[in-house]
Amino acid sequence: MTMRYFCAIRSAPFIPLPSESFNSSRTRVASSRKVFFCHAKFADSGIEGTVSLKMVSPTLLAAEKEEAKAVLTLFLKKQGLSNVVAARTINKSDSFIEHLISRLHVVHKSRYLVGRELTTLEIREALIPYLETLHEENGNLIVEVVESFPNPPVKEKPVSPVSPSDTPDTPVTPITSANSKKLKAVSRVSETDLDGNLRPNILYLQELGLDLDQIKGITRRFPSFAYYSLEGKIKPVVEFLLDLGVPKSDIPNILYKRPQLCGISLHENIRPTMKFLESLGVDKTQWAKVIYRFPALLTYSRQKMQAAVDFLYEIGLSKENIGKVLTRWPNVTSYSVEDKLQPTAKYFRSLDVDVSVLVLRAPQTFGLSIEANLKPITEFFLENGYTKEEVGTMISRYGALYTFSLTGNLIPKWKFFLTMDYPKSELVKFPQYFGYSLEERIKPRYALMKECGVTLLLNQLLSLSRSNFDKALEAKIKKLVPDEDQSS
Repeated sequence: MTMRYFCAIRSAPFIPLPSESFNSSRTRVASSRKVFFCHAKFADSGIEGTVSLKMVSPTLLAAEKEEAKAVLTLFLKKQGLSNVVAARTINKSDSFIEHLISRLHVVHKSRYLVGRELTTLEIREALIPYLETLHEENGNLIVEVVESFPNPPVKEKPVSPVSPSDTPDTPVTPITSANSKKLKAVSRVSETDLDGNLRPNILYLQELGLDLDQIKGITRRFPSFAYYSLEGKIKPVVEFLLDLGVPKSDIPNILYKRPQLCGISLHENIRPTMKFLESLGVDKTQWAKVIYRFPALLTYSRQKMQAAVDFLYEIGLSKENIGKVLTRWPNVTSYSVEDKLQPTAKYFRSLDVDVSVLVLRAPQTFGLSIEANLKPITEFFLENGYTKEEVGTMISRYGALYTFSLTGNLIPKWKFFLTMDYPKSELVKFPQYFGYSLEERIKPRYALMKECGVTLLLNQLLSLSRSNFDKALEAKIKKLVPDEDQSS
């Protein structure tokens, strides 16, 4: 009876990670030319040039584009554009959308290489700071920058300056003053001595891995950075981070995200803040990872952090678990208790979810928008026949469920689930289904199982390792074969 072993042997390609693993790294959009008005280009990644990545499936690439469009739409509306104008701009911005996708491939290269699909929150956090930097660089021309990418927007000729004698009473506006300060700071970054050498602090930053455009990008957002001394400000902080175990390759990313770190005292601010957080349970052995995830944490006031901690106590977390949350997701300290944390907790309680368990398992969920992320996913499941209690059970069992894209992840996987021979209740038992790659895990394993003529629980189908999956198939096949056939 060799056929039964044939089915068990013809298995799908090995997928090393069960969570969101599509093991097909995404391709960076080919564009080798440098866009002169886009200094912010991959600035927070510290990575230059193209990235060698495998081709992503058309379905996943389309999902990424939809996510990028959603982020760009929200950003444009935040700048005061109406829904109609924002939508019109998106329709004219295919090249810029592809540029944003290429940015994801660079910023999150390491995630793709281990076969991990990005969540909505990770995509948003990668793209919004970049868009904000572009806006700071281009001001009111941001729409033209987006629509004309990769070509520079056509700028109007500047109006000839008016003689001061013509307008003696015209004051210098705050905006002009701010722009002047920013331009002066950026100019300082490029200044050289008589031998043509840049300032020592700039050379040091370049040795760390920041290029001149990236340093200018930091300075545009935070002009004071250009005036920080090497020995008094920058170098002590960098060496402190290195002593904590932060890899040198991570330093550019940290400084780009939070250049203010170099402006505060190690002895009076940073170290006391770390000691305070350690007293709350932050794992001191994990500081390198904590700072890389959210360097702004060390620049926050004690009052701001305490407000978030008090909230975590109020919802029922122990001191030990608060430390775990702050270690895994320090971003929680950046959220407004009144405007973000409390409303989100109230929303999940309406679904009968244990909020303390949810924030411990998936604290990143509390960074999502109720209107833009949480409600649409809840309504999707309700519209497809699940009760509010079942939806609450699903999020309780799999806290990351709401961090996935509705259009790019949940809907495609739901449509395929409807073709599988499982009752809908299986998703209530195993909502982790939505955390596996459709193309690289779900479809291949399901096809193999059907070919073998057996049925495994949804949990067994997806969560078992490759070797255990083969064993489970073989065990099921043996039960279908009569004893006399096995003996022959």
